[in-house]
Amino acid sequence: MAEITAGMVRELRDKTDAPMMECKKALTEAGGDLVKAEDILRVKLGNKASKASSRVAAEGIVAVHVSADGKLGSIVEVNCETDFVAKNEDFLGFAKKAAELVAAKNPADVAALSALPLDGSSVEAVRTALVGKIGENVSLRRFARVAAAGRLATYIHGGAKVGVLIDIAGGDDALAKDIAMHIAAIKPMALSKEGIPADLIKRERDIAAAKAAESGKPANIVEKMVEGSVQKILKDKTLLGQPFVKDDKQTVEQVLKSKGAQVHAFYLYVVGEGIEKRKDDFVAEVMAQASKAGKEAQPS
Repeated sequence: MAEITAGMVRELRDKTDAPMMECKKALTEAGGDLVKAEDILRVKLGNKASKASSRVAAEGIVAVHVSADGKLGSIVEVNCETDFVAKNEDFLGFAKKAAELVAAKNPADVAALSALPLDGSSVEAVRTALVGKIGENVSLRRFARVAAAGRLATYIHGGAKVGVLIDIAGGDDALAKDIAMHIAAIKPMALSKEGIPADLIKRERDIAAAKAAESGKPANIVEKMVEGSVQKILKDKTLLGQPFVKDDKQTVEQVLKSKGAQVHAFYLYVVGEGIEKRKDDFVAEVMAQASKAGKEAQPS
């Protein structure tokens, strides 16, 4: 049997980006033939993608795309399993192309986006190949396509972990960026109180009423206390009602009015928001894999 050297493993890894242990196994199976080993890995990548697809992908990035005239854009969240892969050039390139496709083709949902042509294949085929190449699950989670009533502005923060796309009219580019930064920092739930779900308002009103009832004050005072609490919550959760992050003496609405500007809509994506992340003991996982590899290496 041909000797499998570290140089051969490195060369195959450079060609395929497959994990080192997979490269070594493929070379062993191919008797040291690099071409055959590469073919073996190409076959195995599909299987690896299937296995990876069941793992939680709660890391990743937010990618945005805006047309040259600032009138059409998109925002996309693409997930992976680790922050390390979120910096991978192939992963970043896939997210960028996905955002461009959303803006250009206006897919109805993630399934429709996945079926669109990309690089001579489909988005789903490219995603599957990427999973096999990097050895982690990759998923297109959500996206929005925006045809602006005004013009679009963006802000990306924290290594693309937070992304903002806003549709704003009036003002200048500096104001647009400041408002987008405010959204990234303070994370409003809606533009105005009309955008807050009715069931959330009812819940907050019920909580405020229960608290106010304990005060023992007259009913008319209790009613005012409840209304005051609800209005404060609405201000805290809405962009227009929030104190501006760069000047808390003014609300965002007041800042916009002073500049003759108006925000028509905004989109805020935070990577992994709402996804239950894995809480595995990483050290224990590595030790378990090492133990398994050791047992496989023992003669039967």
